[in-house]
Amino acid sequence: MAGQTDQLIKPGTGHGLLDVYGDRFLLKLLVRKEIKVRYRGSVLGLLWSYVKPLVQFLIYFVALGIFLGLQRGTPNYAIYLFSGIVLVNFFTESLSNATRSIVDNRDLIRKIYLPRELFPVATVWVSAAHFLPQMLVLVGACLVVGWAPTLLQLAAVVLIFVMVAVLGTGLGLLFGAVNVYFRDSENIVDMIVMVVTWASPVLYLWSMVQKVMGDWFWIYQLNPMTVAVEVFHWAFWEPTLTADQMVNDASPPGLLTLWLPVALLITLAVLFLGQWAFRRLSVHFAQEL
Repeated sequence: MAGQTDQLIKPGTGHGLLDVYGDRFLLKLLVRKEIKVRYRGSVLGLLWSYVKPLVQFLIYFVALGIFLGLQRGTPNYAIYLFSGIVLVNFFTESLSNATRSIVDNRDLIRKIYLPRELFPVATVWVSAAHFLPQMLVLVGACLVVGWAPTLLQLAAVVLIFVMVAVLGTGLGLLFGAVNVYFRDSENIVDMIVMVVTWASPVLYLWSMVQKVMGDWFWIYQLNPMTVAVEVFHWAFWEPTLTADQMVNDASPPGLLTLWLPVALLITLAVLFLGQWAFRRLSVHFAQEL
């Protein structure tokens, strides 16, 4: 009896994200539920994954590319712009939905116990389902203008996708847990989402920021999303440029050798922090909800 007592496990405890891997079937069910609920009564359904980013792209392209003339100084500006938009949209959608995931599933959380991490992770998977169709559009547009990437660039695309998914998961766990106790978290995340598009070189060249920040440019590079967008430009935009179109310093110095490893370390640190905070706060989710 003593040996059996020592093996008892406290109810409501688990192994965090490892439990998500163990409950892959539940994860699939949640992903399907999220997609069905989101597009219930919708005529276009998943086609909105194409419509929304294309409308956003057209607005930015007309306002910045044509009216402000950025396309004149940036060859294939449409590719440059869209490759950044699809990646930032993936991150912002993941973070926004993960922040609301626990509160939105309050009825299920109050009734039964299951790994709470399933809900933020499921929203990231749903965002990935929206991201992939946009990637197909991006790849198609790049091929039209002569895209010829190397194997290293293709590998970098996969790595960046994983990195952004992990970053969105880490921040989603953090803000999703805090949002249960302080609903102001949703407003904070909304502001982060609004800033991210402008705090990363999506609409402009990184060299414009360096000219303004000078020796303090390294602070700008500490943002993992900045590095992620720059790598996407390196993988999608640069291979579409001919020899006479190649701009000076298309990518910042040390992008792959310095800043990408730094971004990966910061992303892992964010995931660790998010998981730690989530596990500490999730104990009282049912009572707070």
